[in-house]
Amino acid sequence: QEAGVASELVYMKSEGDIDTVTPLYALGVTGVFTKTLDAALLNNRIDIAVHSMKDVPTQLAHGIQQAAVLQRASHKDILVYKDEATLQSLGFLNNKWSMVNDASLTTHHSPLTIATGSIRRVAQWLHRYPQHRTENLRGNVNTRLRKLAESEWHGAIFAAAGLERINLRPEKSIDLDWMLPAPSQGAIMIVCREGDEDAFNACQSFNDEDTALCTKLEKDFLRVLMGGCSTPISALAEIKGDAVSFRGNICSPDGKDLVEVKMEKSRSESLHLGEEAARQLLNDPKAQHIIQKVRNGKV
Repeated sequence: QEAGVASELVYMKSEGDIDTVTPLYALGVTGVFTKTLDAALLNNRIDIAVHSMKDVPTQLAHGIQQAAVLQRASHKDILVYKDEATLQSLGFLNNKWSMVNDASLTTHHSPLTIATGSIRRVAQWLHRYPQHRTENLRGNVNTRLRKLAESEWHGAIFAAAGLERINLRPEKSIDLDWMLPAPSQGAIMIVCREGDEDAFNACQSFNDEDTALCTKLEKDFLRVLMGGCSTPISALAEIKGDAVSFRGNICSPDGKDLVEVKMEKSRSESLHLGEEAARQLLNDPKAQHIIQKVRNGKV
């Protein structure tokens, strides 16, 4: 309507929305949040679909094209915690994260229990805090906040964008600045049918070129590494002046092994930066070992 196009909202529930118990990485399929809307698009029940971009597979379904990527909200993960003692146990002192490792932090503190339904968050958390425990947490934002409040967990991890978009970010929450996000986290993608010029053109005023570039690089990184919801892969591309910086990592689900890559190029030469970063990572035997273990289900 903002673009001057008459429109009607059609609400749909995806497979990922219906099964709110099974961890995403255990569902065993790609596109759990997009397949229902893909079918509606291809069957002409709807003309465009709006997705949280991190839930969109790296390869769109045949017959569907990207129409726009909205300006990115926060890419960060946040921890919603219950008390200040939790922050001290984590090494969050004087409003900043300590660089000391977990071995020294847990000397005087009991291991914490942190909830999340994301294998990526579990892996990075256990890499930093190997003595901690994690619990599965699924459901919509309100449900997850309620489950946290009713539990004995010390905290739970959320995407900042998901809470901030609906003005539900709790006062007791902090940015996990040390945790790399999922590829394209915080971005919204609009898709339409291939060849539907009216729908495609109607979305162009919403497209943010900077976000579209950064999320493309992050998705390219994920695609080359052949990752999905079952693989702990993180990526973040950022535009800084005329340069594009890229950071990515792959972590074993148990958090024991993590391999990171950092690259930077001028914007004019950055189109394949995500792919190049992934290939550099694949040259590392440790990264190859992690991927093989994930594929074989040995972690």
